[in-house]
Amino acid sequence: MTDQPFSTAALRGAVDLSQLSPRAGAPSGGAAPQAGSGGGVPGRSGALVQVSDETFESVVNVSLTTPVVMVLWSPQLPESLTHLRDLAERARTSGGRFQVAGVDISGSPGILQALTPVLQQVFGQVSSLPVVMGLLSGQPMPFYLGVQPMEQVDQLLEKFLEAAVTNAVTGRVEVGDDDGVPEENGEQEEPAEELPPLHQEAYDAIDRGDWAGAISAYEKALEQDPADELARLGLGQVRLLERTASMDLAAVRQAAADRPEDVQAQIDAADVDLVGGHVEDGFGRLVETVRRTSGEDRDRARNHLLGLFDVIGSQDERVGKARRALMSALY
Repeated sequence: MTDQPFSTAALRGAVDLSQLSPRAGAPSGGAAPQAGSGGGVPGRSGALVQVSDETFESVVNVSLTTPVVMVLWSPQLPESLTHLRDLAERARTSGGRFQVAGVDISGSPGILQALTPVLQQVFGQVSSLPVVMGLLSGQPMPFYLGVQPMEQVDQLLEKFLEAAVTNAVTGRVEVGDDDGVPEENGEQEEPAEELPPLHQEAYDAIDRGDWAGAISAYEKALEQDPADELARLGLGQVRLLERTASMDLAAVRQAAADRPEDVQAQIDAADVDLVGGHVEDGFGRLVETVRRTSGEDRDRARNHLLGLFDVIGSQDERVGKARRALMSALY
């Protein structure tokens, strides 16, 4: 875990968050996000909000009076979402002493771009997710990369909250009790639907980091029901995680840059792109590989790209765009 000094002055001016004001034509972000809004991210904590490029300014405003813990995560990394939920639970049990802001980096490139300078200053390179940061008085305070033991996270959060008191940032957000978190309309969330047994088996295996077990469970689910779209997507995602689990991300990217004609290097880099949330980059990389190769090399790149489409899902507009680009590259 990164031992980062809790001083807003140390980071003042290191990153310009003002560029993340709402885009032209987007809804105004001037109002603070409502406590209790999950914003589409699964989870029960009323202290959890999901943030986009358009709404990030409002979270910066919240940090002027209330400590914010920001979590950059990706749907392609289930453990990053699990860690987001764990932090949201800590916010709830703390009585709302801080708010958790989740950022799906695949859908919020502006936030990641704005934060890159300060992340590089502290970490050198962002090589894993989640990225967890504090936000006090509009200033980012990098905490750590990757999933960390919650015992250590608890110690860090306590220091963060002490710094918040020192800087007179002591507001709270409203949270529900153990029986459920109120929605904005005052109703209770519906209980989560129970997963089919094989899907639950796969989820449990993912939580353990048992990729082979998760793959086996999803394959069995597809044997039982070949039309099970969630199992097909889950299988593709877990296979991607298994392929990239032992990769040195920096080395993979360097190899792809050094050897643009090496099909396997481009395939590996495309996998890393997707794991990091850079879906369009990964698709574009393989489309270009298809465009400049032929024979078996072209088939390898094309087939791998088709497999990555299954990771994201056919309904995603990025998949549709990449399919059209692939057709153009082939013909």
